[in-house]
Amino acid sequence: MVIDGDGLYLVAGLALLLGAILPRLLRRYAVSAPMAFVGAGLLLGLVVDRELVDPVAEADLTERLTELAVIVALMGVGLAIDRPLSFRGWRITWRLLLIAMPLCIAAVAVTGWAVAGLAPASALLLGAVLAPTDPVLASDVQVAGPSTGEEAEVGESDEIRFALTTEAGLNDGLAFPFVSLAILVAAEGAAGWWVGQWFSWELVGKVVIGALIGAGTGWLLGRMAFGATRPSLRLADQREPMLSLAATLGVYGLAEVLHVYGFVAVFVAALAIRAAERGHDYHVQLHTFIGQLEHILTWGLLLLIGVAISGGLLASLTWSGALVGVLLVAVIRPLSGWFALSGAGCPPNERMVIAAFGVRGIGSLYYLAYASASFAEDLPWLWATVGFTVVLSVVVHGVVATPVMRALGREPAVA
Repeated sequence: MVIDGDGLYLVAGLALLLGAILPRLLRRYAVSAPMAFVGAGLLLGLVVDRELVDPVAEADLTERLTELAVIVALMGVGLAIDRPLSFRGWRITWRLLLIAMPLCIAAVAVTGWAVAGLAPASALLLGAVLAPTDPVLASDVQVAGPSTGEEAEVGESDEIRFALTTEAGLNDGLAFPFVSLAILVAAEGAAGWWVGQWFSWELVGKVVIGALIGAGTGWLLGRMAFGATRPSLRLADQREPMLSLAATLGVYGLAEVLHVYGFVAVFVAALAIRAAERGHDYHVQLHTFIGQLEHILTWGLLLLIGVAISGGLLASLTWSGALVGVLLVAVIRPLSGWFALSGAGCPPNERMVIAAFGVRGIGSLYYLAYASASFAEDLPWLWATVGFTVVLSVVVHGVVATPVMRALGREPAVA
């Protein structure tokens, strides 16, 4: 029997019910909620019309769905961070972004070229697509939510959660220049005049302007919500949580209209809103509201990933593609992270966990869908390899996250 039409409402209802139960039911076991949803999607693929869930054929729809999930997650991550932005306080984050991330991109690209025989542009795209650490799928090792009152003045004392949360918040946007570089290499071939333009605009200009847009709009929204003279504009007093979604969509839309990086703008805007009246409990309501939406989008996408796998997403997977995924999860990311944190002052056990827990997820799917039109020849292989890597990361990190955090004396965070 194949379910379609009205039957999909039944599937959606059951999925949401599972979403409400699974995170708490599985808290004490080495099974994460993302693992359970991918597994449920595999089963759903046996009874739904799988032709409707083909990310390769429906690249535009895939891009929009994953884009929405990522920006909502970035707002939630930014609102959850207590520690003010600073060079010293975020020193581990800067190392992960400026050292570990480029190393991962380069290592995956070289591996794809050497092992799978990819063209330089496709190899670079693979490295860029698999670079972001997912802001959603590693909740057990990330900050659970904002603190208020006196606790908010202290900031996170758990460097593991703080580092992985802030890295995920920023590198989803900072992967964009390298995706753009891969597209340029595919279109232009040998290096030429465009290299300088890429560096000045794609790598520097769009990041800086996106951050400025986020900082400015976030500051204005924070001033309005907490300090407007008109009571109707002082949303903090009214406990109106819709501000978080309005800020997400508005800031992202503004940045995209100006052709700069919306992912960076949304995350920075969330930090700016969080900085306004940092100890106010309104931040908890904003985070809770956007977090619920984030969960709904994520659960749906994980189910769709499972259905797509049942429909043959991994049919083009080769041993070389599987090897790239295994090496990224087990070798490339851990070694890159470990090297990046050399001299950062982290205890060895914390350094090891931060280095190893670079969960790949929704952001990778977004970037691949975004670039798909420029890589038609290698697209089935790329989708199979990225899909395999995402599922492998979800399973491996999902299994080890809870026991590792407990071994370090930290209870897993439950959103």
